[in-house]
Amino acid sequence: MAKRDYYEVLGVAKNASEDEIKKSYRKLAMKYHPDRNPDNKDAEEHFKEAKEAYEMLSDAQKRAAYDQYGHAGVDPNMAGAGGQGFGGFAEAFGDIFGDIFGQAAGGAGARGGRGGGGPQQYRGADLRYSMEITLEQAAHGYETQIRVPSWTTCDICHGNGAKPGTKPETCPTCGGSGAVRMSQGFFSIQQTCPKCHGSGSYIPEPCANCHGAGKVKQTKTLEVKIPAGIDDGMRIRSAGNGEPGLNGGPSGDLFVEIHIKPHTVFERDGDDLHCQMPIAFTTAALGGEIEVPTLSGRVTFPVPEGTQSGRTFRLRGKGIKGVRASVPGDLYVHVVVETPVKLTDTQRELLKQFEKSLNEGGARHSPQSKGWFDRVKSFFE
Repeated sequence: MAKRDYYEVLGVAKNASEDEIKKSYRKLAMKYHPDRNPDNKDAEEHFKEAKEAYEMLSDAQKRAAYDQYGHAGVDPNMAGAGGQGFGGFAEAFGDIFGDIFGQAAGGAGARGGRGGGGPQQYRGADLRYSMEITLEQAAHGYETQIRVPSWTTCDICHGNGAKPGTKPETCPTCGGSGAVRMSQGFFSIQQTCPKCHGSGSYIPEPCANCHGAGKVKQTKTLEVKIPAGIDDGMRIRSAGNGEPGLNGGPSGDLFVEIHIKPHTVFERDGDDLHCQMPIAFTTAALGGEIEVPTLSGRVTFPVPEGTQSGRTFRLRGKGIKGVRASVPGDLYVHVVVETPVKLTDTQRELLKQFEKSLNEGGARHSPQSKGWFDRVKSFFE
């Protein structure tokens, strides 16, 4: 099948700027990325097609050759091709993560720098640590210690991975470059050296303590400071405390993911808090003051006479001040009128007398009931 025009693939004009090409490519890469479309061959083909088009049009020399000769100008398999061959899919995959996600939170294998033609450097994998804290700790801030896996230099081989009395030797396969190149006609592929795995050297006699790794696993203690106002699901980044990189590459990061335990009194909604407050039947009828718990202590507020069950009272500033908030949220108290239970005979008689007096007073004592019955009556009529 003939290849589509690269400009058509990216959906840009032939005079499109570099920024327009990059913006269009990012959109397509995010849409058709294999991680977002598992087992979708059609999406994978679109992804590869967009990658190839972007690689050609983002390179000034290749773009010029393509504009002049079309696909023949950049195809390394065609005689007289003006451009150089593009890298394999694995290389393109690394470019996408670096370009779109910014050398990201990536796991093992994220590419680092490669200086002077030496062995490839790889960024270490990120680590995730789940921490459960209370609502009070989230609201006021919290400092603690955690123990995480780490690595330390082997004290037997002092980090070179070789048995004492020996030393690493230059890899004979790649000559110390860490990579080998295979060529066939105009097509050339560079890949990691299979013997030294990109390090540029190999160890004839590995250290018995670290098995040639030059490092041994241990655990280390880290101080973690939880900022006041942190919410459930937020993460704290500890730079450089992830897995170590390979061949001198940078270490990954440690992400502490926060989970807040359910609270017995409050429910959190962003920076606001909600709680249900049972009040006595007499307090709801006659009015009075009630005492309500908050995260900073107890407060009292007046309940007006005739308060109905389900009414909500708002206490300004008694919520949580979020990490990025300038003022704290509010506390919403949802009143629940409690019906008396296990009444004595005397109490029953008093309530019957009370009910009789209410009925004699008419609808003015129960306006909601009268309104409800009126609506029901009109519905059936």
